Amino acid sequence: MLEAIDLHKTFNNGTINEKKALNGLSLKMNEGDFVTVIGGNGAGKSTLLNALSGVWTVDAGNIIIDGLDVTYMPEHKRAKFLGRVFQDPKMGTAGNMGIDENLALAARRGKFRGLSRGISHKEREEYREMLKILDLGLEDRITAKVGLLSGGQRQAITLLMATLKRPKLLLLDEHTAALDPKTASKVLATTNKIVNEHNLTTLMITHNMKDAIVTGNRLIMMNSGQIVLDISGEEKKKLTVDDLLHKFALVSGVEFNNDRALLS
Repeated sequence: MLEAIDLHKTFNNGTINEKKALNGLSLKMNEGDFVTVIGGNGAGKSTLLNALSGVWTVDAGNIIIDGLDVTYMPEHKRAKFLGRVFQDPKMGTAGNMGIDENLALAARRGKFRGLSRGISHKEREEYREMLKILDLGLEDRITAKVGLLSGGQRQAITLLMATLKRPKLLLLDEHTAALDPKTASKVLATTNKIVNEHNLTTLMITHNMKDAIVTGNRLIMMNSGQIVLDISGEEKKKLTVDDLLHKFALVSGVEFNNDRALLS
């Protein structure tokens, strides 16, 4: 479903602030893979997601989604293959519109984008059923303005919107990081439910090593713009945080340096 081949990306090239964010990174994901990504500060995690989604073009390499080379495809055209949830709950929704209106926009992605014909009773009932999955009582507040919801409720709506059209690839960019622990746990559980139910190919960046270990079928660890660990199957199931830190030190020659991840 995804093949990233020898990706390179350097920022501020030729200056004192030059930063090699991706350094020959290659990654292959099969359909239905749920890959969690962990790494230290400046490892290239967000750069990878931005490269895949077309926020910027890589300097070298190729990105293939479901057999189609999208390396030079602009972000707005690439969006029809992708679903993305950001760290900031406000980024995926329109706060001045109702829950039903936000879901309608997501449902009509790639089609006529206006709401002039309104939302039919049938559509609203479909959205109500979708909202029940979240177990947040939002199905009874379907016309409420999204801007009035809590961060966790808003992020859950964003997740629904991102997966409503069954994207080829779902990108989760630390989507629980801005939430309190209890809400983050609920959003992550909902993520697992939706991903598993629809067999979505998913790439999730997280700063929480425990979440990275217990979530998905595969874990990759990045350092200096490269993948230094790729763990799946029985090895991943038996993995502990201490194991992960030890393996990282062995392959990279340095100690893991992300305080946020260590404290989590």
